[in-house]
Amino acid sequence: MAKGKVTFDVDRCKGCGLCTTVCPVNIVAIDKGKINAKGYNPATVTELEKCIGCANCATMCPDCVITVERD
Repeated sequence: MAKGKVTFDVDRCKGCGLCTTVCPVNIVAIDKGKINAKGYNPATVTELEKCIGCANCATMCPDCVITVERD
């Protein structure tokens, strides 16, 4: 059962990948099948039900595009 909910402001994401490197359950990835308004592949959550709500991804994001809500 998920302990958190991660959301991305997809149109502001630059796809730098920093958030993908710090997720302890490896559920954050760059979405190669999507391009945002700025022309980047944005980050996304692959398995939301596995989110533990640690907020490491949000802390690492240089553009503050990630929001984590804890259950």
